[in-house]
Amino acid sequence: MTARIYQNPRNAMQSGRALTDKWMLEFEPAEPRKPDPLTGWAGSGDTQRQVKLAFPSCEAAKAYADKHAIDYVIIPTPEKTLKIQAYADNFR
Repeated sequence: MTARIYQNPRNAMQSGRALTDKWMLEFEPAEPRKPDPLTGWAGSGDTQRQVKLAFPSCEAAKAYADKHAIDYVIIPTPEKTLKIQAYADNFR
C-alpha cells in the first residue's frame, strides 16, 4: 500500500488561497478503473482510492504514514512563477 503526500494546490478558478496550507495523504490506485457493464460508468473495487486525509504539515503526514507502516512518496510543491506584464503588452 503506497500513498502520495502533497500540498493542496490552489484552485485555478479562484484567486484565493484557502486550504492551500494543508498537506494531503492519498493512496495510490491498486487496480485500474473499468466500465460498469450496466451503466458504463468507470469504477473499481479499490476502496482505498476514496480515502483522502488532510494534515497541517508535511511532517505530520509523514509521522502518520510511519506510524501505520504506509510507504509514501512526497510530491514537492511546484515553484510559483508570476508572469508580470502590463495591459499594453497585449497590443505590441
